[in-house]
Amino acid sequence: MLCTPSRFRLRVWSYFREACVGLDGLLSNCSTGHEAGRVKSTNVAQFTLDDYEGVFADRHLLHNIVAKWAKHKPDATALLSADGRRAVTWCEFERITSAMAIELVRIGFTKGDYLVTLLPMSVDHVLLEYSCFKIGVIVAPLELRSSVGEVVRALEILRPRGFISLAAQSPLDFRQLVCTVLSECPSIDHLFVVDAQATIPGTRSFASFVEQAGNAAMTDTGGRRILEQIAATPCENDGALIIFTTGSTGSPKPALLSHRNITVQNMCVSGAFFGGDRGSRILVNLPASHVGGQTEALMSILFGGGTAVLLEFFDAARSLRAITEHRVEILGQIPAMYNLEWMLKDYDCHDLSSLRFAAYGGNAVSRPFVNQLAAMAPIIGTGLGLTEAAGFCTYVQSNSVDQEAIIAGLGQEMPIYPCSVRHPMSDDGSAGDELPSGVVGHVCFRGPQTFLGYVNDSVATARAISRDGFLYTGDLGYKDAAGLHLTGRDKWVIKSFGYQISPSDVEKHICDHDKKVANCIVVGAPHEVVSEAVVALVEKRPGVELSIQELDRHARSLPSYMRPRHWMLVEPGQLPLNRLAKPDYLRAQELARKQIEQLRAQGQWDSAHLKDNIAETDFAKN
Repeated sequence: MLCTPSRFRLRVWSYFREACVGLDGLLSNCSTGHEAGRVKSTNVAQFTLDDYEGVFADRHLLHNIVAKWAKHKPDATALLSADGRRAVTWCEFERITSAMAIELVRIGFTKGDYLVTLLPMSVDHVLLEYSCFKIGVIVAPLELRSSVGEVVRALEILRPRGFISLAAQSPLDFRQLVCTVLSECPSIDHLFVVDAQATIPGTRSFASFVEQAGNAAMTDTGGRRILEQIAATPCENDGALIIFTTGSTGSPKPALLSHRNITVQNMCVSGAFFGGDRGSRILVNLPASHVGGQTEALMSILFGGGTAVLLEFFDAARSLRAITEHRVEILGQIPAMYNLEWMLKDYDCHDLSSLRFAAYGGNAVSRPFVNQLAAMAPIIGTGLGLTEAAGFCTYVQSNSVDQEAIIAGLGQEMPIYPCSVRHPMSDDGSAGDELPSGVVGHVCFRGPQTFLGYVNDSVATARAISRDGFLYTGDLGYKDAAGLHLTGRDKWVIKSFGYQISPSDVEKHICDHDKKVANCIVVGAPHEVVSEAVVALVEKRPGVELSIQELDRHARSLPSYMRPRHWMLVEPGQLPLNRLAKPDYLRAQELARKQIEQLRAQGQWDSAHLKDNIAETDFAKN
């Protein structure tokens, strides 16, 4: 649920409006932008490397985009909280992030350091991120529904200089998590907390950090020298952002994205979907840990000088109210979020007439879904989005009259980031040969959107990027005149709530209940609201009593989107196995499909099942 900002944040914000005036003399000039000379396809504008290197040469660094618009349109709104309490102009955006960047340097942050965050998509979070970009500090936002173990694992992988977390903000309470981090991750130099109701020993309040940054901005003690030194520090090929991606090969992996990776994608999304430099307004209600919320929505709208309306936690009703109250023009969500909004009894009472473009991604959808989306906005769009490619890498859009283009496939790639369908990667690590049109193979991309790699995991990186620079996405598909079409994954994966779930992660957790569970198989089942729901086939140990209620209690320590929505208990020795005595996933999925069909016929799946078992707070809490 969306939470009212705390009093301390309002005080900090008021303080900053006065304090940051002292930074006026520190800000550098930046040129205004112009529209690119673009090659037109039959569907969306096309962008080339020449466009990026020429017309958009002043937008290769994320923080330079802020500086550009601060010069060109200083009083226009850049960031706006969905509740209307916080509004940040481009001039304020530049001033505040410069002040916070200076303070980060003062307390010891340097280029290449990591700052891990466990925060919602708030105005404060965005300002902190762009402060880090200015000095070459790499931001790693974590999923708010992460377990304590997952947070500790991420911190052990990255070994960051700093960690900032919510403490207690309904419906979330991370105070115990913060204490665990303090005891298990002693290498962290700076641990900040937001909205702490009481002091947590060993931590510093984020409010005090902001206040110190404001004081430094007012006095300008050494600020000019520091800002001049750090202004030229980051380059476009340096890392800027880490998004943890749960792919088909195991636990979440930290994908490192550079300024160039992100801003190339921003150029394409802004021009193809958002109207370029017209200054559009988008609702950002995806998590800060999601590539859709960060690079596709937030950073792409800022690339074009638009306004990001930020909803800290997804809530269907508040999303619709934000669209109405702030006259939002662009909406990008996963299918499950649209479904939750359409299920609201008062959906038709909301004025959504300001919407001119609605996009979805993450899952395949049905024709009725596309028809419903087309009734929501005059232009709709989608494409293939990949964390390892900084977001969208194919594009297609349709109008409200003719949806055939968007139903036909995932559209076309951009000239700057070409797509090919290839044979598997060779044993020597080079890419396989390209396949002809219409032939199914491994979907690959090559060019400036390909991520830098998985942090501290050269083996996984080598499996994803060939020696000759082709990104193997893990998707199987083919290309034809209509564009890209996916046919499946080369590894087993479940897509639910916009997340990719590795069955082995859920299976391991269930099997940890080893006194009563002998083995299990986890598969996905089609669900009209969340695309796929997790189904678990669980084999009991001989001579024990095991109930679904007991399994539900055990699963509560999993992130909510990973929890099974249906359990199938099987007797000892009855779990489906193949001839090598390994889990038979195809047979398990067939068994699950038959049970789900029965539940659906009885009205106990899809929407009905959602109301009983999946609360909207699944998007916001454990």
